[in-house]
Amino acid sequence: MVEFHILARDGGARAGLLVTPHGEVETPTFMPVGTQGTVKALSQEELEGARVQMVLANAYHLYLRPGAELIEQAGGLHRFMGWERPILTDSGGYQIFSLAPLRKVTDEGVRFQSHIDGSYHTFTPERVIEVEHKLMADIIMPLDQPAPYPCSEAEAEAAHRRTLLWAERSVRHHEKLGGGPALFGIVQGGVRHELRRESAEVLSDMGFPGYGIGGLSLGEPKPLTWEMVEVATSTLPEERPRHLLGMGLPEDIVEGVARGVDMFDCVVPTRYGRNGTAFTWKGKLVVKNSPYAGDFSPLDPDCSCPVCRRYTRAYIRHLFQAEEILGLRLTTLHNVYFFCELMRNMREAILRGEFAEWRREFYERYGVS
Repeated sequence: MVEFHILARDGGARAGLLVTPHGEVETPTFMPVGTQGTVKALSQEELEGARVQMVLANAYHLYLRPGAELIEQAGGLHRFMGWERPILTDSGGYQIFSLAPLRKVTDEGVRFQSHIDGSYHTFTPERVIEVEHKLMADIIMPLDQPAPYPCSEAEAEAAHRRTLLWAERSVRHHEKLGGGPALFGIVQGGVRHELRRESAEVLSDMGFPGYGIGGLSLGEPKPLTWEMVEVATSTLPEERPRHLLGMGLPEDIVEGVARGVDMFDCVVPTRYGRNGTAFTWKGKLVVKNSPYAGDFSPLDPDCSCPVCRRYTRAYIRHLFQAEEILGLRLTTLHNVYFFCELMRNMREAILRGEFAEWRREFYERYGVS
C-alpha cells in the first residue's frame, strides 16, 4: 500500500518520495507525535499550515481510549481525527519500556495494567495487528521489545529474539486479515552490533515494505547510538524507507539523515514547546526566562512561521507567566514549523548535492560542535 522512490543521494543522505493512500510524503520527513490522535495543543488546520506531511499515533493509547472499535465505526483514524494526510501508528512496543512497572512480558505477548484505570489487558502480536487494522493508518508497526539501557547480554538477546518472533507472527496475521496498511519491521538488538546486524538481516529477508530502527535514545552514549544506526542502515535494503523511532533533537535528526534515515518522530517539539522552550536556527531559547521580559523581537528573526510574523518574545513570556494556554500553543506551533522547515532544508540540500556543506553551516549556526 506504499511505494518509496529515492530521488537523490548525497553521501549517506537520501531525498525520496513516500507514496501512501493519503498522499505523498517528501523525505527526509519529521512526524509530530499525536499519541492520542492529537498533536498536543495544535489543531489539524495548524498542522497543515505548518506543512506537516504525516503524523504518528499510538495503537496502545488509542486501544485504551477511546477504543479501536469506536474509531473503526467512525471510518478509521483519519476520519475520526479529521486528518486527511498520512498517518503512521506505532504498536505500543515502547510502552513495554516506559511502563515497565505495569507489565509482564512473555513470548506470547505483553500483559499491561492500564495507566488510566488499572484494568488489565493482554497485547499479543496478533492482537496489536487487529487493533491497527481497525485504526486504518497508512503505515503500521508490529509489537516489538526494546532492550533497556544498560542491560545484560542475556536481556538484550531475549528482547532481540522475541522481537523477531513477534515480527513473524505479525506478518502472518497481517496477511490473514487481508493486508491493507503497510506493515514495517522494527530493528532491535540493544547496543550490540551482532544483534543489530542479525535483526536487520532477518527482517530484510522477510521483505517488509519499510523498516523502523527502534530501541535507541534510551540513555546510551550518542556515539553508540550512531554506531547502531549505521549497522542498521548499512544492512537494510537500500530501496526501502527507514524510520528512526523516537529521535527528536534537531542535531540528532541531522545526524540521522547523514546516515541514511528517511523518517523521524518524537515528542521533542511539542513537549519542549509546552514547557516554554523554542527551537531556533541559533539553538534553543527558553522564552519563559526573565531575560526576555522586555524583548520585543520574534522567537526567531529568521523564521517565517505565523508565530514569528506576529508575536514577540516578551508577549509569549507574559503568557507563560500568566499561565495562559496561548503561550504554550504558540511555542508548540513555532517548534513544529521549525522542524518541518529543517527537514525541507535538508531535502533541498541533498537534491542540490550540497548536504555536507549545509550540515557544517547548520552546526556552526546552531551552536553545536
